[in-house]
Amino acid sequence: MAKTQLGARVDQDVAELAKKRAADLGLSIGDYLARLVQDDASGLRARAVEAASRFLAEHRDVFDEAEDAQRAAEDAQQPRPGAHAA
Repeated sequence: MAKTQLGARVDQDVAELAKKRAADLGLSIGDYLARLVQDDASGLRARAVEAASRFLAEHRDVFDEAEDAQRAAEDAQQPRPGAHAA
């Protein structure tokens, strides 16, 4: 397939983030951007976000319970006011 060159101006932080993500995935910037556009155009991203949202909603109680247990454990490790080390 023939390639077409595109030009775009983005903030420096966006450019650096794109370069890092492309490198993390082992892709060139062009291939990374092409993948993003294809995923967006096909609706893949929207479906993935929707699926994640449904999953979180369905399992909210489990996540809430885990967060409560973590908070309780962190609170138990905090020194109590007025407590003295022996």
